[in-house]
Amino acid sequence: MDLRGSVALVTGAQQGIGRATAVALAREGADIALNFLDDKAGAEVGAELCRKEGRRALVVQGDVARRDDAARMVAECVAGLGRIDILINNAGVFPRVRFLDMTDADWDYLIDINLKGGFLCAQAAARQMVAEGHGGAIVNLSSGALRGAKLGVHYSASKGGVVSMTRAMALELAAHGIRVNAVAPGLTDTAQPRYEHSDEELHAMGRALPLGRLGTPQEIADAIVFLASSKARFITGQVLHANGGGYMP
Repeated sequence: MDLRGSVALVTGAQQGIGRATAVALAREGADIALNFLDDKAGAEVGAELCRKEGRRALVVQGDVARRDDAARMVAECVAGLGRIDILINNAGVFPRVRFLDMTDADWDYLIDINLKGGFLCAQAAARQMVAEGHGGAIVNLSSGALRGAKLGVHYSASKGGVVSMTRAMALELAAHGIRVNAVAPGLTDTAQPRYEHSDEELHAMGRALPLGRLGTPQEIADAIVFLASSKARFITGQVLHANGGGYMP
């Protein structure tokens, strides 16, 4: 998948799937802007890995839930790397909260980042892509939890919303040559599931999947890169489930 000459902005790229995606995109030839909120050192590690692939890379701080930050992140990407062709909306949070105890603040915090943040970053990036006139690709991160997640009513709502938002954005942006798709990862070996499960529990859950193991950040990144690439040039408005067979829609 040759992405030489393209520029990608990856949100939440300081660790996990975000960092793996930034490096995977760089490996295919893209220059990368790595967004972080509060872990600049983590983002710099990712940027250096991208540079080792022979690509340009820069880090951009910003809160995806703030309109001004989203616009500034895109502007810094363009100023530093010349353009934007790809946006990966990866930034997200999943604080576990019991439904009966969930407050307005719990709900708003998560929805602002996981759903509104994706909207704001996609809008800012798409406006720039339209202005540049060359089309582009946006990949949003949903989750297998869109089917429902214990201690995650707010999270499931946000990830289901990402799917509907992806489809609606795809319809509106198709005329500009901008494709919009989503990846819904299943159980993946990242920090997030460890907030609730021990390593032993996680690997037992992985063994229960049809493929018999946890997914890796690199495997999710490969699915994202595919949708961002010209190999998926006739695909838009779709959700790619990367989950080891745990959910087969």
